Amino acid sequence: MEEKQSKRSYSIQSAVFALLLVLLFLFVCKLFSPFWSILLWSIVLYIIVSPLHNMVIKKINFKGIKGVILKNIIAMAFALGVAVVILLPILLVATQFVTQIITLLRGLRDYMILNPNSVYEIFKKVSDLIFEATGGQITWDVNDVQDKIYAFLSLNLQSLIRHSSDLAKNIGAFIVGLAFMVFCLYFFFLDAKYLITLFTNIPIKKEYLYSLINKFNTSTKNLFLGYILVGIVQAFLSFIIYTIFNVKGAFVFACLTFICVYIPLLGGAIVWLPLGIACFLKDGPVTGTAFLVVSAIFISLLDNILRPYFLQDRIKLHPLIIFLSIIGGIVNFGFNGIVIGPLVVILFLTVLEIFLTEHEIEHTQTSFNG
Repeated sequence: MEEKQSKRSYSIQSAVFALLLVLLFLFVCKLFSPFWSILLWSIVLYIIVSPLHNMVIKKINFKGIKGVILKNIIAMAFALGVAVVILLPILLVATQFVTQIITLLRGLRDYMILNPNSVYEIFKKVSDLIFEATGGQITWDVNDVQDKIYAFLSLNLQSLIRHSSDLAKNIGAFIVGLAFMVFCLYFFFLDAKYLITLFTNIPIKKEYLYSLINKFNTSTKNLFLGYILVGIVQAFLSFIIYTIFNVKGAFVFACLTFICVYIPLLGGAIVWLPLGIACFLKDGPVTGTAFLVVSAIFISLLDNILRPYFLQDRIKLHPLIIFLSIIGGIVNFGFNGIVIGPLVVILFLTVLEIFLTEHEIEHTQTSFNG
């Protein structure tokens, strides 16, 4: 009887303690919530740069006071270096993108106002081309399309000008966020091993825990190399191509190409194909055909060469799942979703496979080798 009461008392105490632990965990999450974005991107940047950092400190003796000082200096140098090499260029790209897209939209709107007949002729050519290509199945009212495009340009131009003003006002917040990120990166470079050990007290098998940590580490690197880095290369090449062919707003369209390369099947063609058609109508069939061929080879075909080279079957997920996880991540978490979305899916499938293996449940492999 006493043994039963003792077990019951122990169960109650365990339940209360577990509840207290959960409540404290939620409270800690609440405390850290203003810094989730900064912590996420600090971790991502650390994972990407850490191989270089490890290579630098590998043969350095950090014993004694001089060693401690040197270790701190190297950690701060890497933190500041990441900010200068990666974060500041992103700010410059975003500023340049907003500036150019405002200029582009304003120029298009003014051109439509000053040259209504020319605009009508361009839309008429496009309308006739679509009519012939679809065998008369698709037609549109040129005047109606022209009015809607003008309204769209005016509305979005006002919205962009307002947001650009807000961006200028929030430059101070960006600087503060950048300082916090440098601060976090400094401690990651300095004490990453210690910070990782904080997670070893999670009550699951150590081999499973380290498996998840390694999966997070390798998946982050491979997502960057196979998707973000390839997208940057494609955007850079598209900017060169658009500039050579005198596409107005080349920088804007290059940024849009970077976004569209993640869409399966179509990818960057969503941007360069309409531009090629416009070039075909404006500058003639020779220039238009050259633009389409060069874009197909150096933007879209390059994707099929670089991505497998960088990934080498390391992220074994179907492209559709990767695409949906990126879009779903952006919808739910904003810009952070580019990383969070795919990582959540990868970690879920990893945990699922561990669970099924642990309980000896027959299952098919979750990875994809297409």
